[in-house]
Amino acid sequence: MMYVAMLPIIDEAKNSQFRPAHLEYMNKLFLEGKVVMAGPFTDKRGGMVIYRADTWEEALALAQADPVIVEGARTLELREWSPLSFPLG
Repeated sequence: MMYVAMLPIIDEAKNSQFRPAHLEYMNKLFLEGKVVMAGPFTDKRGGMVIYRADTWEEALALAQADPVIVEGARTLELREWSPLSFPLG
């Protein structure tokens, strides 16, 4: 199943400090097949991560272990996502 994490920045200084650890964590999870895609919003106020996990609890644990969440630089909103397959019909 797929889960989308919205990660608004709430502390710019902490976000700058922990961004390298966040990117390292995202890369690790990508290599493990747990992150499908991730990136910042163009307004620079946060970003989004698409997780692949077997359960809500697994996705939540992955998202909550992100250094920017652990250190209080960003908040987390996690939602289960049902992507469409194309072509529709």
